[in-house]
Amino acid sequence: MLILLLVVVSGLVFANHEIKNETKPSSKPSSIADRKAVLDDRKKWEASPDGIKYKEWEVSPEGKKVHASHDKIKKYIKTFTNMDAVVISLTFQRANGKSSGPKWLIVRINGEEYMMQFIPKDFQQLNSLKVNDKIIVRSRSAGYSPNHPYLIISGDYIERNNKILFKRDFSKNNGC
Repeated sequence: MLILLLVVVSGLVFANHEIKNETKPSSKPSSIADRKAVLDDRKKWEASPDGIKYKEWEVSPEGKKVHASHDKIKKYIKTFTNMDAVVISLTFQRANGKSSGPKWLIVRINGEEYMMQFIPKDFQQLNSLKVNDKIIVRSRSAGYSPNHPYLIISGDYIERNNKILFKRDFSKNNGC
């Protein structure tokens, strides 16, 4: 009786495991049609005024400089490891000059300038920083924009003199 019960329970566990494996969503497009749709959407965007402007910026000297600066730090971003940085500016503002908008921290890493964007509430944690302060930065991502002179890196972790000044909380957004 016990052996029969063990066989039945094992069978149910195995069957449940198989069902879970089969129902996992794929992160890749599942068919050729899906991949073609993604490619078509990208081509439509590239043909739009914004896409054309972006492609022109990518091949400009400014765009090439931003892409080269990304190449210099992408291994640190991929592994989320420390980058030694020097604060260059705490007062950068975009052309529209809105004081209520995002706050920018400009840093120099390995001779290249990078931008980090913060909401005003998060930026308050950095109010002790001054120009020429040496800090440790960790970032999980970077982004390009033809509207900005430098690569934009996420400021996920900032430390000065072995004291954490800022650490982004990913738990509230499920890691997003």
